[in-house]
Amino acid sequence: MFTIKSQAEIDKMRKSGEILYETLQIIKKNTVPGVTTRELNRIAEEHILKKNAIPSFKGYDVGIPGVPPFPASICASVNEEVVHGIPGLNMLKDGDIISIDVGVYYNGYHADAARTFAVGNISEDAKKLIDVTKQCFYEGLKQMVIGNHIRDISAEIQKCAENAGFSVVRDFVGHGIGAKMHEPPEIPNYVTKRRGIKLEKGMTIAVEPMINAGDYGVKVLDNNWTVVTIDGSLSAHYENTVAITDNGPLILTKF
Repeated sequence: MFTIKSQAEIDKMRKSGEILYETLQIIKKNTVPGVTTRELNRIAEEHILKKNAIPSFKGYDVGIPGVPPFPASICASVNEEVVHGIPGLNMLKDGDIISIDVGVYYNGYHADAARTFAVGNISEDAKKLIDVTKQCFYEGLKQMVIGNHIRDISAEIQKCAENAGFSVVRDFVGHGIGAKMHEPPEIPNYVTKRRGIKLEKGMTIAVEPMINAGDYGVKVLDNNWTVVTIDGSLSAHYENTVAITDNGPLILTKF
């Protein structure tokens, strides 16, 4: 069952979100040709720890036999990698795109956000994918109001992506968030048969369109974490943590 947060709890999540936003800005500044994703991870972890916070993802255990805990503080997914890319020694090249997903735990509460960044000069097609993915989030945001249902969010995200000629990943979805990184409810980026729960004041959700330039099919690599497009097409990711309030949706991870 989803949890309703008090204003004090939302304020705590906003502080986690502020640290997370700072982290993403630092990563963006350092996302240049020649840098390794491991170095970006080091930079992110250093900033989070400096703020007396904890990287939510490092050591995250999904509880599935054979799947090791996630080994890094950020997910760094390059080009056809959709989500959960493990930082390593691979150097970014001019023309790459990279999706950075970060979680921050501070004072008892998590925040979660993701962005896709350009590495140097990228193609017009890649720019369009990044821009549309961000737009899809904001189309969904308009529906994050008291009394609407989860499916209202999903429908706008899917419509935005498909109208642009892109596809929506089905295998991974957004989620509730708070004292735990992943809480009910699930927030699909596509329409399902279920309306989903009605949005209420005090709900906090992480909404994260994952949009592919080609087909929506994905697969998990042998490291049991990194998800890639089956057809090798580019993928982009845009996520924020949002609180449902009397005055509409409040983004907790953008300042």
